[in-house]
Amino acid sequence: MSEPLLVKVGGSLRGAETLLDELASYPGPLVLVHGGGPEIGAWLTRLGLESRFEGGLRVTPPEHMEVVEMSLCLTGKRLAEGLSRRGRRTLSLSGRDALCLRGKALPHLGRVGEVVGVEVGLLLDLLEKGYTPLLAPIALDEEGPLNVNADTAASAVAGALGWPALFLTDVPGVLRNPKDPTTRFPHLTPKEVEDLKAQGILQGGMIPKVEAALSALRAGAPWAAIAQGERGVVAGVLQGERGTRFTL
Repeated sequence: MSEPLLVKVGGSLRGAETLLDELASYPGPLVLVHGGGPEIGAWLTRLGLESRFEGGLRVTPPEHMEVVEMSLCLTGKRLAEGLSRRGRRTLSLSGRDALCLRGKALPHLGRVGEVVGVEVGLLLDLLEKGYTPLLAPIALDEEGPLNVNADTAASAVAGALGWPALFLTDVPGVLRNPKDPTTRFPHLTPKEVEDLKAQGILQGGMIPKVEAALSALRAGAPWAAIAQGERGVVAGVLQGERGTRFTL
């Protein structure tokens, strides 16, 4: 059997056909975590609500939370339908289902949180029955749902499962020169990541992605990788030919 994988995918449905084909054809077990930032922003704008970010995280007042959750769940249903039509029976879930994701609020950001516990029983039951779980990054605390960054949610789920984590993004991996894809680092350790930060090579929007990959390792994932979501990416990452792989 092919290696089980936790794959974090973006929430955009534009240009998703190739990625859906890629995931649907993977022969091994998959658990998927999806984002949905652009769709959330579009819905908030449509309803006359302002989007604001702090440290890369969407500030989510309580009155925004229903819109965030609605948008994420609708995105999940569409992605699940696309995969199911391609032959991979996929169920769109939220971290609220069966209390799958337990969270802790970050009060200065409103109803934003981080994952502090993962209940993997539901995910394993679905996998055993031949379904692919697709999880929206909504966690629960005592007061209700929390908006969680999809990368950090994926890290927590991968660690709880003990599965490798593949973070799909719009770049080929960590690059020495961001304008030159041939400068990709095929493999990095936490120590090498710190060195790249100190040298100013690793910066900007790639830092949170790398931190999510390292977080997955610390949580229990055997390896993590960042790669571009394109045709052949899963096989390429498994063969060491695409993306950047992280190990302890």
